[in-house]
This record gives sequence, C-alpha cells and structure tokens, in this order.
Amino acid sequence: MDDGTQDALGAHPKHAGPVPRPAVPPDAPAMPPRPSRPPSAPDTSGHPPQGRLPRSAVADWLDTPRPAAAPGIWRLGYRMPEEPVRKERLNPLTIAGMLIPLALAVVVWSLWRQGVIPYQYTLLRLFTPDEWWWGGTLATPKKFPGRSLEVPGTEARIVYDGLFFALLVYAVGRLGSWPDVVRHFVGRRPQPARALWAAGGALITLSLVFPEAFPLVGWDPLPVVDPVFSLVVLVSGGYDLFTSPLFTTTLYALITLLVVWPFARLGGWRAYARELAARRRAAAEPVAPLPAEPSRSQWPALRHAGQHQAADRLTAEVAGGRMNDVDCARIERMWEEARREGRTAAFTDTVLRQGGAAWTHPSGDRDLPGRTARHDLLQGQVLLGRWVPGERCPRAYQGAGAAVDPDTLGTSLLVVGPPGSGKTRHVTRPVTEALALQALTGRCAVVAVCAAGTPLGPDAAYDVVVRIGDPASLHDLDPYAGSDDPDEAAAVLAEALAGDLGTVGNQSAATALAQLLGPYRAVHGHFPPLPVLRELLEGEPGALASLRAGLAADEHAVMRRELDARMRQAGSAADAGPVLADRLALLDRPAFAEFFGGGTGGAGGDRPFSLRAVVHHPLRVRIDLPEQGHEEASRLIARLVLAQFHTVVRDTRRPHFACLVLDDATGTVTAESVRRLQRLRAQNAGVVLALRSVADVPEALHGPLLGAVGCRMALSGVTTWDGSRFSQAWGTEWVETTETAQHTVFAHQPMTRAIHALRKLVTGRAVTTDSVTTRRVERERWSASQLAHEVPPGHAVLSLTSVRGDQAPPLLVDLRG
Repeated sequence: MDDGTQDALGAHPKHAGPVPRPAVPPDAPAMPPRPSRPPSAPDTSGHPPQGRLPRSAVADWLDTPRPAAAPGIWRLGYRMPEEPVRKERLNPLTIAGMLIPLALAVVVWSLWRQGVIPYQYTLLRLFTPDEWWWGGTLATPKKFPGRSLEVPGTEARIVYDGLFFALLVYAVGRLGSWPDVVRHFVGRRPQPARALWAAGGALITLSLVFPEAFPLVGWDPLPVVDPVFSLVVLVSGGYDLFTSPLFTTTLYALITLLVVWPFARLGGWRAYARELAARRRAAAEPVAPLPAEPSRSQWPALRHAGQHQAADRLTAEVAGGRMNDVDCARIERMWEEARREGRTAAFTDTVLRQGGAAWTHPSGDRDLPGRTARHDLLQGQVLLGRWVPGERCPRAYQGAGAAVDPDTLGTSLLVVGPPGSGKTRHVTRPVTEALALQALTGRCAVVAVCAAGTPLGPDAAYDVVVRIGDPASLHDLDPYAGSDDPDEAAAVLAEALAGDLGTVGNQSAATALAQLLGPYRAVHGHFPPLPVLRELLEGEPGALASLRAGLAADEHAVMRRELDARMRQAGSAADAGPVLADRLALLDRPAFAEFFGGGTGGAGGDRPFSLRAVVHHPLRVRIDLPEQGHEEASRLIARLVLAQFHTVVRDTRRPHFACLVLDDATGTVTAESVRRLQRLRAQNAGVVLALRSVADVPEALHGPLLGAVGCRMALSGVTTWDGSRFSQAWGTEWVETTETAQHTVFAHQPMTRAIHALRKLVTGRAVTTDSVTTRRVERERWSASQLAHEVPPGHAVLSLTSVRGDQAPPLLVDLRG
C-alpha cells in the first residue's frame, strides 16, 4: 500500500494515463544535498530536538521578506528604492552676485551716514512740517523747549534712516538672491541640522540688532530698534509711553519676534517642535509589546490552524537541512489544497510519517541535477537579470531584479533576437529550468521543444525525453496526442501539415483527414500510422478498397459515407489529399521509420508519448528535433506539438499551469495558432516563442502575433524592421517637455532703466526673463532606431503583462546581472 510519498499531486481523472517513467534512471541522490553544518536530527518520536534549533540556508530563504511589487520585479528581499537626492550646485556667478550687492550696500550706507549723498533729505523735508527744521539748512532740527516732544526733527531723521536701511536690505536681498541661497544651504538640510543652522542665523542677527545684550561683541546696533522707538514717539507725541516698563518690554519682545520669525520659518521650528512633542508622548506612553509573529520557517499557517505537530516536524526538517526549497514549496501547496478540501488530518498524518519527503514528485526527484539560474519557488519566479536605471525606468524598477513567473507566462512570451544574442542562454533555459522546478512542486507541467544538442538541461532533469529520429530514444511521439475523436485529431494534423500553406485551407485539410481517420479507427480501433495515412491521402486504390471493405457492416454506414465522399474527391482539382500527402512525406522518411507509430519505438519498445499526459500530471518533457538535414520536418513537428498543446490544454480541470517552450519557433506560427494564443490565459497555460527575427513569421501575422502575446522581449541586435514592429506594439506615451528660453528685458521707464543698469553692473549680465513652456507630447516608448542601435550587448527590452491585467512597461534589462 502506498504511503503517500509517490502520490501524484492532485486528483487524477479516470481517463488519465500512467505517468511515464523518467527518460534515464535518475542519478541524483534521493535526498537533497545537506549543508556543511551538522544537522540536528529529530528523535525517534518525530518531534524536534529540545533547545534552540540551528539556522539553515533554507530557513533564511524562507524568512526573507517578499513584499508585494509590480509585475516583473524579483520579490525576494526586494526594497523600494529611495527617492534620489538631487545635489544642486550653485553657480559661481550666484556667489559673486551675493557679495557684490553687499559690498555696494556697505559703501552706500557709509555715505548715507556721513550725509554726503546729494538730495539725501529731500523726501524727509517733503513729508515733514517746515517748522521742524531751521531755514537754509538741509535737515537741521529745531528744538521746542517746554513741549512733550522737544526735538521732533531728530526722531524723524532716525525713522528716515531706518526706512532707508530697510530699503537697502531689501535691494541687497533682491539683487543678490539671498533668500534663494539661504534656502539652498539651510532649508534643504534634514532636522535637527536645519533648525540649528536657522537658530545660529537668528543669534547672529539678534547680536547685530541688540549688541548690548551680547557682552562679547562691540559693534554699533543696526538701525532697527531706534527707528521703531522714534516712530512710536512721533505717533504718540511724546515719551510718556516709555515710562511704563510693560510697554517697553512688550515692544522689545515684538521686535525680537519680528527678527526671529523669518529664521523660524526657514528652520521649520514649529513642525520640528510638534515632532519632538509627539516623540516624547510616544516614549512616555506604555506600549504593550505585540506578540512576535512566527517566521515562515516556523510554518505559522499550520500553527494557526492548530497543526502544531506537523509544524514542529517541518521546522526541525528545515533547521536540520533535510528540506530544500522544492520541498518547502511542494508542502506549502499541499497544505493549501488540504485546507481547501478539509483534509488537514490526513495532511498532518503524512507529514509526521514522511517529513520533508512527503508528496514527492512521481519521478522521485526532489531537485534538478544542476541549476543555472536563481529561483524563488514560493513565488514561482526566476531571475533573468536586472532592470537598468534610466529616464524611462520607474522608481520601483530602478536596479531591481527582472523576473518572470507563471502569472506573466500565462499571457505567453515572445522573444526575438538574432543568433548569438542569448535567447537560449539568458531566456529559454532559465525559464525552462524554473518550470521544471515548479513541476517538482506540482504547480506546473512543461514541454520544451528544441533542436538536438540545445542546452536546455540534462536528460535527468526531465521525466520524458523524446528524440525524434534517434533509434535509442525511449519514447515515441503520438501524432494524434492520445485523442479518440477523429475530428479533433484531423484538426491537429491539418494545422501541422497545412497551417503554413496558403493554397490549402485548414478547414478543407481537416475535412479530408477526418474522412480517412474516422473510417480507419472504426475498422482497426486506432488511428493509422503516418505511412498508412500517406497512402490513403494519395488515393492508393488498394488501400482505399481494403478500408472500404472493412466498413461493410451496417453499423459503419456513417463512416462508409465519409470514406465514399473522400474517394469521390480523390483526383479532383480541389482535392487536398495530394498536398497533405506531400507534406506528410517529410515525416515518412527512413530516419523516422521507428517513430509516429510506424515501428517498434526504438530501444525502449513501442512507447508512444501523448502530449495529453501534461494535462493530468505535472510532467517535465523535452522533445529534441532532428534539425540536421531535416529542417522542414523539424518545423512541421514543432508546429504539430504546438497544435497538440493548444488542443489538450482546453481541459481546464487540471490544477497546475501548463507551458510550452519553443526554443526556435520559426515556421510554427500560423493564423490559427495566433488565434489560439489569445485563449491560453483563460486556460491556465502559456507559450514561450523564441524567434531569430519577426520575418520568420508571415508578414500578415506580425501585428496579430505581437498583439496576441502579453510579454514581449527584443534582444540586442534586432534590425530596425523588427524594431518597428515592437515599437508599434508598445505604442506611445504622454510625456511632459519643458522648454526654457531667455529674453532680454527692455525697460521704458527711467527708474527701471537705472535699476537694470545697476543690476547689470553688479552681475555682469543683462537683465533677462525666462520663458518656460511646458507641453504634453506623445512619444514612442521605444523607437525602431533605439531598439536597433541603443540596446547594449547582453541586454534586452522587456515588457510584461500578467493574467490579471497588471503591466510592466517596456524597460531595458541587463541579462548578465
């Protein structure tokens, strides 16, 4: 009685065939390689050892975070890139523009204090009474003894000097762009440095306004406090208000706040104070520690469901190095299935008996005999390279790993690149390896079709290896995909034989084949071998007569009518039989005599392999094509496999993903296959098509093919003609462009001309104004020229679409990273 170790993954339909044996005896050990550190073995009861379990590489892999990310991003250990900090450098002319107005202002202020500037007090005399000044002088104040305000002219001059000083400070700030420079050096700093720099500036300014409050300084105060006090004296008409200490203190406080206020805004003191207060409150409030969430290597899903014994056993297996990533992914899948179907007790029983070896793949393999790529089986991802940072690359993709998974492969992948660009090395081999690993977990079935000798992994990495034309091959290929429906088998063969022909339609070819396959099966109980089918298509009288004689019984009346219709059409101008027979002759060669049901099946006996097995079992299949001297036959076989795959995956009852990888899809893409590609995402299946050029597909199918697949990859070295097809498929995007133009400002007013002349003298440049134009324009995501000439060697432009509709724009990928 089976103990569950070799159980097939998932329910098996009644009509499912047996799982084929591996192509060669697996030479990998039954258990995965152990780590260098000594494992901690469980006791005979199956419980983990006492004390803290040691860490293992698999435990670290399980506990690595996998945050949600956009399609195509390698999620294992992914972190969202931080917003880049733009380092802006000030132009040296800006520094000179700061210092020159300051120097000029010092000179002008010195001349002002000496009273040597022409017409210095004209405005003062204009806006003050004449009785305040002695006649015949510029601004000599009179004294009025006995009044509350004895010398109003003196107070007016102080206010006048303060107003001129304020105007001079404003002019220096405007001409020298002091606010912008200060914000550049201080406002961009993080807290608390920003607040401290602003506080330092505030202290320096206060020492200039109130030097008497700072014993270490000895300069005169700036005209700030005195003009304010003098203005109060002029407005109130005397000095009575200053006899109140409260009023004087309030006035000093108000001046201090006005001086400090710009620095408080610059330093963000208010926001920083609220932040510090929030921190202090958070530190003062007692926070109950949250219960520690068990790590993934502790199997928390099982513990939450009450299956502590199974969780303890698996935890010990992981810590002891007796489980690898394939085992973890396989058991997680089986737990999800058991919980969904209510079989948790049976799950626990199997885990306690078998540990990490439970539900091993029917082949007995728990790993591949040599990996060439990096995989994350919990997410089903395989790492292809790195997204290259650039202008087109969104921040989420900057430097992140580029990966594909069944969720994206379910929309099918088209890879185009010339020979030597790395299609097999960088794309099809890693993808095939990832699918083979996922087949060991029960999540996937993979069929890889390639030329003999293509490095898509060793034979031990597959359950079935079909070497067409090799007498030593253990398996034959069933040309009818195990079908028992003559119409279905005829449609598959018609697609393979006449799908690329423009002279014979698929419908007429399928009808001609069905008229022969149905009667032959009715007589012999199976479909004819290809040599016999060729004779029937050629209209061989003896073969047709023999078949007609076998249909003499009344129960075969329908099939007799079918055959009679075929015999009437034989030899007519519209007969598709001769054309199909000529194409079938490509497979009716001595090199293929032992294949397609035509012989003993080689060294292993008659063991035809039906592609329908991938629907019922998570198989790993590789089909080697005999390209040397049989190029056209290889294309026909590849087209046959593609047609069979499209037919068998219509059965959506299977729980696993099915994928077909065509390492060279030249000659396989037809109008019917393009139509069927669009349906695969709804059938939990996908196809990977690799082409040397889009020209290997009929021109009428270029657009439909690129529109049917959801994932497209253009490798380095594609031509501009291929690039134009990708460019049209990727379309355009709206981008904002900013154009800045400088225009010289021509002033018409004398005062404006004087200010412009002063500014030109200070900065050395004419006064200009910037005209900024922002427009939204439509631009190609990648032009044909860019794809042909700007993609470096070892790189590719890749766009992805998931079966849920999420998209990754076409971005540059470094396949060597």
